[in-house]
Amino acid sequence: MAKVTDCCAETAGRPAVICDISPPRSGNAADLPDAFPDADFLLVGYCPGRAVRADSAMTAAHIRQQTGRETAFTLITRDLNRLALQSHLLGAQLPGLSNVVVAAGDPFNPSEPGRPPAVADYRPTELIAAIAALNRGRDFRNAELAAPTDFCIGATVDLGRDWQREVRLTRRKIAAGAHFLITQPIYDPARAIRFQEAYAAFAGESLPIPVFYGLQILEPGGIAFGPTPAAAWAEIAAGRSSVDQALELYAAFRAAGLQNIYLVPGILPGGRRNYAAAQRVVAGLRGRDWPGFTPAGSQKPL
Repeated sequence: MAKVTDCCAETAGRPAVICDISPPRSGNAADLPDAFPDADFLLVGYCPGRAVRADSAMTAAHIRQQTGRETAFTLITRDLNRLALQSHLLGAQLPGLSNVVVAAGDPFNPSEPGRPPAVADYRPTELIAAIAALNRGRDFRNAELAAPTDFCIGATVDLGRDWQREVRLTRRKIAAGAHFLITQPIYDPARAIRFQEAYAAFAGESLPIPVFYGLQILEPGGIAFGPTPAAAWAEIAAGRSSVDQALELYAAFRAAGLQNIYLVPGILPGGRRNYAAAQRVVAGLRGRDWPGFTPAGSQKPL
């Protein structure tokens, strides 16, 4: 299976795109979309919305097996202890999954009915280091595995948080073994530039690994990942095309030297994802159409 870092090297001159995908709210393969955006990688989220959904790694393996598409999966530290996490990772290697993105996971609201306890046996930086150790053939007890894993490890960055804290965390994640970064959606590329400058000042070097900058596609009546400028929502409410808005923002990204994209399709009422709009954005990023895309089933409830 291709690795995200290989993709970055192979797509020099055009954007490498990771597209966020929601796993279904069932174990029925028919509840997956009929078509996915033609991104370089499809990143399957882990229980988005803190809802019971198909396992991210199993979904990524199924999509890859059925479609031949390159995939990645998210794994969070909130719900599993280190034995379960490392066993889960070994299982993900059996069908050939090679790309994993580590995150903490949103905390549960104390008022949520049936709220499960958070485990958080690892912090994200610790899980990154643990996966790097698995790649060297050692588990959390430092016992030797029968064979090492071969994961390309992604880490998350939130440019909406305190700069100094996020720079320190990013430095630790890279030192722990992260191979690439993805950011939460941003609406001002100057934030990314300031982050790059703050990192270089702190670490004494430029960011040494690829960064995929979050590009959110907004939808009327939908929701977004993280805080969104009121002006962006106002444009959508006034009838602005979400695809045009996203492509205009990407043009600002490119002008600032930000090339690689973590594309977040719109989230519609009932949990639907507008993969048809995401495909149009992908086509626009690459300056051409993709005739094989069939949008008819691309907005199934997920």
